[in-house]
Amino acid sequence: MAAPKRKVSSQRDAASKRVSSGSRPVEQEVDRTGCHFVEGAIVRIKMENFLTYDSCEIFPGANLNMIVGANGTGKSSIVCAICLGLAGKTSFIGRGDKVGLYVKRGSNRGSIELELCRRSKNLIISREISVANNQSTWQINGEHATQKMVEEHTAALNIQVGNLCQFLPQEKVGEFAKMSKIELLEATEKSVGPPEMYKFHSDLKNYREKEKELENTCKEKSVALEKMKQRNERSEQDVQRYYERQRHLDKIKMLERKRPWVEYEAARQEHEEVKHLREQLKQELKALKESVAPVTRRIQVVERQCREQEAKVKEKGSEIKKISQECKQKQDLLERKDKEVEEVQQNLRMKNDEEIDRQKRISNTKKMIDDLQNELNATGNYDHVQPEIDQISTALRKVQEEKGAIDTEKAELRREKENLEKEKKKVMANIKRLEDMMNFKEAKLRDRFKDTYNAVLWLRENRDKFRGHIYEPIMLELNMKDSRNAKYVENHISLNDLRAFVCVNMEDMDIFLREVRDTQRLKVNAVCAPSISAAGKRPTRPIQELQNYGFVSYLRELIDAPEPVMSFLCEQYRVYDVPIGTAKTKSMIEKVIKETQLRQIYTGDERYSVKKSAYSNKTVSSNTALRNAQFLLVQVDVEERRRLDDQAKGITAKLNAVESRIAEISETYRHLERKDNELRTKKKRTFGDEEQKKAIRTKNQHKERQSQADGDGHQQSSRGRTKS
Repeated sequence: MAAPKRKVSSQRDAASKRVSSGSRPVEQEVDRTGCHFVEGAIVRIKMENFLTYDSCEIFPGANLNMIVGANGTGKSSIVCAICLGLAGKTSFIGRGDKVGLYVKRGSNRGSIELELCRRSKNLIISREISVANNQSTWQINGEHATQKMVEEHTAALNIQVGNLCQFLPQEKVGEFAKMSKIELLEATEKSVGPPEMYKFHSDLKNYREKEKELENTCKEKSVALEKMKQRNERSEQDVQRYYERQRHLDKIKMLERKRPWVEYEAARQEHEEVKHLREQLKQELKALKESVAPVTRRIQVVERQCREQEAKVKEKGSEIKKISQECKQKQDLLERKDKEVEEVQQNLRMKNDEEIDRQKRISNTKKMIDDLQNELNATGNYDHVQPEIDQISTALRKVQEEKGAIDTEKAELRREKENLEKEKKKVMANIKRLEDMMNFKEAKLRDRFKDTYNAVLWLRENRDKFRGHIYEPIMLELNMKDSRNAKYVENHISLNDLRAFVCVNMEDMDIFLREVRDTQRLKVNAVCAPSISAAGKRPTRPIQELQNYGFVSYLRELIDAPEPVMSFLCEQYRVYDVPIGTAKTKSMIEKVIKETQLRQIYTGDERYSVKKSAYSNKTVSSNTALRNAQFLLVQVDVEERRRLDDQAKGITAKLNAVESRIAEISETYRHLERKDNELRTKKKRTFGDEEQKKAIRTKNQHKERQSQADGDGHQQSSRGRTKS
């Protein structure tokens, strides 16, 4: 075995900086040990910026060559260079599917050069690989060439890179082990034998197959011949029966010629009988008409009366409808009056509660006045400290007045808080009623589309993951102004889009679909609203121009929806230009289609689609019956919900303000209590019994004024209730 001229290093860092240790002649047929190369043997391998090598040149020996080294030192890189340098495909190696992946990382180009032994002149094949476009440039003996030319030269030297018996990379060992004996034999013939050996072998197999086919054909024809002989014997009896049949057919033909005369005679007799019967029936019909004439005239009179009654019924129906509307208005007015009465009664109860509290305060104040008066009578007279006592008493009186004002304000705030809490409770009850309607729609969605419902629940908990707003399925976002029109919307918008989420940008839609489809495996639809809003598009014709045909509105005017959802429906389904008609429209549908040139039309129970042929320019229309609505039957007043939400927020803000004010005046009241206690202590310590006497007198006067004020307030409250 001859070793390669350059030893391959076992270290990864050394493998990236290889340089040839010497140069050899381009044409060489004898290695350094004196052995001769066979034709097609590799004389030299040169690599630059290829896999682990910066630059490396190898000179194999003429006999067996072995490359030994640790893992990652570049042994497989040499095998890859041989395969790719001999126009082999990347699939033969089984490492990377693109040739640009074999260029050393960080380099834009790499090259391979192989020198093959040939009798006339050694063959030098160069391949330069570009990473940018993943393309290769070929040269043969320094001249530009194509990959096909390289394949022809290697084939002429019987080099078969794709033959595992001739070139076996380590990634293909498993595939080689799975080859059958026949495949191994064929691969060996191609590898070591002359070119005609495999051809002769293939021809031999083909001839054997043809021989088997001819033998089978001969057997089949022998069997067929035997069957035909048996069939011929059976056919002789059939021939006899055939001749007998022909005799019967001739007799039948003769009888068929006689048959028309017999049929004519029978028909003539039948005609005479029918003619006679016809005359009799004419006479009977004439008599019946004469007898029925009075009844016919009576029927006409009755029909005319029926038409008159129907007209009267329509008039009465219109009157009933008008009266029903008036009754509804009266009922609404009555409900408002009931609410006002309830509010007045509530105010009356509050006033009664206030009166009871006032009476209690008056009773307590009178009792306190009596106690203070008794205490005042029992106290002596000290006039020498009167000025100082008056000053302290004035301060105490001012503190008591401030405390009384705070008590009054605090009571009013508490009453206001109670009223606000009652009002908030009433508003929340109305909001819950509207939410129950929405829950009905969600229950419909859960029963019919479980995956979509689960996606809705996930979205509500993970809205912070998206930059823009993602709207829930269209069937939840849509609100019918009149639930009777729900059938038009559900028949116009496909079911897939009704349960689709609406996103305002594509990035959010991609994130949402990856989560619910790929991660959670939910069958969910999503659409993206147009970047330019189409919600405000105008119809091609005002609805007033179509009212003569029985149209009452466009489809867009029947629904409420958020602006992006409405924009999608206008862009995708043109809801702004689809009119809704009545029975009048259906009665004159041919005229409507011809004169209005509308593409889609809805009548009471049908949908009409109008198309114009691109070839004949003829108008073709088709109609389908409308399906009953299933999902949009619940009617939620969006304006009322928005008003209730705003009202609830306002009430909450007021409650917070009232509670803050109560806390503030409570703190002020505690401060006044401390000040009152300090003044009383000072007065008691400095003036003794005289201070106590003056304080009692002052307190007594204050209580009398407070009692008088409560009496005046009671009179004003009584006058207010009388006025109410």
